[in-house]
Amino acid sequence: MEYRELGSTGLTVSEIGFGPEWMKDGPEETKEVTETLRLAGVNILDCWMSDPEIRDNLGYAIAGHTDQWIIQGHIGSTWQDGQYVRSRKRPEIEAAFNDQLERLGVDSVAIGMMHYIDSVEEFRQCIEGEFYAYVQELKAAGRIKHVGLSTHNPDVGIEAVKSGVVEVIMFSINPAFDMMPASDDLDTLFGDLEAAGEGIDPKRAELYGLCEAAGVGITVMKPYAGGRLLSAEASPFGVALSPAQCIHYCLTRPAVASVLCGYKDVEEARQALAYEDAPAEARDYASIIASAPKHAYFGQCTYCGHCQPCVAGIDIATVNKFADLALMQDTVPESIRAHYEALSANASDCIGCHACEPRCPFGVPIAERMEETVQLFSSAS
Repeated sequence: MEYRELGSTGLTVSEIGFGPEWMKDGPEETKEVTETLRLAGVNILDCWMSDPEIRDNLGYAIAGHTDQWIIQGHIGSTWQDGQYVRSRKRPEIEAAFNDQLERLGVDSVAIGMMHYIDSVEEFRQCIEGEFYAYVQELKAAGRIKHVGLSTHNPDVGIEAVKSGVVEVIMFSINPAFDMMPASDDLDTLFGDLEAAGEGIDPKRAELYGLCEAAGVGITVMKPYAGGRLLSAEASPFGVALSPAQCIHYCLTRPAVASVLCGYKDVEEARQALAYEDAPAEARDYASIIASAPKHAYFGQCTYCGHCQPCVAGIDIATVNKFADLALMQDTVPESIRAHYEALSANASDCIGCHACEPRCPFGVPIAERMEETVQLFSSAS
């Protein structure tokens, strides 16, 4: 298992994570999946679902090993009259959070996620009211160690990062959603994927860049778009991707630390875990997307690495990633500059041979981009 730093939290998390919210088959089945993941080195799980049965099953599954799990616990997910209800009311969220800790068998969680905020107006109301006041109380008391936010709307994520109140963002990332514009309408976000545009939506790219620059870690939800990307009939690309390809796409986004796949059984867990030993060709999402009948990312670097090897030793995908991150800011962030300058070879080492360009699935003019990157980092110094 490979591990990554979760932003600036000081936490080191497995790049494959655990999203157990729909595991309703029972405690033993939940434990079997949980143990399969734990023994493979998975150490981060997210628990947003307020269903007492699911929380009890998960608590049973992690008993005796709670110190090995980095838990994202959600604040605002409640259970009322036998169903899940998203709430911002202090008595309701307090009771639900206490219930979560009790059923999981822990005194605290590493990350307290402000649960499911999908409009900028709601985010501002939460921050200014009793909701965020309660979050601050939890952190002061040590019942959460770090403050996070779960959202599907990049506008909300951008607002949260700029406000400086979050250390972690749980965001829905996959190659289909990345083409969809910001919205607080779930029908738009999860409805007709055929409405997606082409290439990465600028707002989503901006969010990833801001998180990278600010040291805000991203944990990924919905990497398979609810399973639709695994089916050629349901995929907006007209072709199916594999779990490994979806996971690799997520892990090549800036600031992403862990992909929290959902599993209904051990076989699905093993499919995700197989990513760790998968060869490059099995992880390759770019060839699939580029040859798909619809929605290619033509002209846009997706950091897939097909351009390698470079005769000058440049990690082209990483240089392009740092250039994209720098272009999103009014001035080049010093953290991005430091990472760029620390590379053993950067854009200034490009000899303009163009040998990499025929290998790019998306037709990126790489040599031209290297020239622009040299100017970007030299003019800003």
